[in-house]
Amino acid sequence: MIRWDADHESTAETPDLAALAALLADRTRAAICIALLDGGTWTAGELAEYAGVAPSTATEHLNLLVAGGLLAEERQGRRRYVRLAGPDTAETLENLAGLAPYRQVRIRSLAEANHRRALHHARTCYDHIAGALGVALAETMLERGLLVREYGLELTTAGAAWLADLGIPHAGQSPAHRAHVRTCLDWTSRRQHLSGAVGAALYRHALEHRWIIKAPASRILAVTEVGRAAFRERLGLPDEVLTPTPATPPPRDRTEVSPRRPG
Repeated sequence: MIRWDADHESTAETPDLAALAALLADRTRAAICIALLDGGTWTAGELAEYAGVAPSTATEHLNLLVAGGLLAEERQGRRRYVRLAGPDTAETLENLAGLAPYRQVRIRSLAEANHRRALHHARTCYDHIAGALGVALAETMLERGLLVREYGLELTTAGAAWLADLGIPHAGQSPAHRAHVRTCLDWTSRRQHLSGAVGAALYRHALEHRWIIKAPASRILAVTEVGRAAFRERLGLPDEVLTPTPATPPPRDRTEVSPRRPG
């Protein structure tokens, strides 16, 4: 929008990308955003514990993120809950994580190594499936002609029929505020996984039919025996995609390449 003042000088609005970058330039704020990619609502105390900072420090960072439009908040009595502003915010954060440089972090236990492998295998990205499983879903749907990449990613007639056969009959329709088919750049593989309304519908279906289960207080997803059979039958996904490889005990000086924080 262009405005004219009394002296006939004009001003115009332009995106302040530097302001957005400044919000994410702090590692505590980045960690908070990564935690909220689970699509849930968290209290300031929970986020403070996750980020390893004092509650007062977490509150300061949350105020900045809410004011900057990345987070939304709601209050219930004295409690304050925060969440990501919406699916577009989640997809932007996942894409930024996919573009971010890696840094070395020390793996201190077998439990931590297995946690990271499970996170890389299958996790939530707000309301859709990410990780190796999410990437395999997108690539297999493209290979089978259920999706096509022309002017962006599109659901084909065969894809809509396939989803309807699963029990998702309205996959050809999307809410006015939501992109129909989109992809995110998956940070663990630097390849695309499926997002948008179709990705969200697939995630809900898999969760409701217990093809996958979500670990408590975590973004990690696990494929069930029912899910392994369903993914093999419906998409021909191989077993190595459906089951994470167990980690081997790390030596004391072992490190693994990873983005900022697990989660």
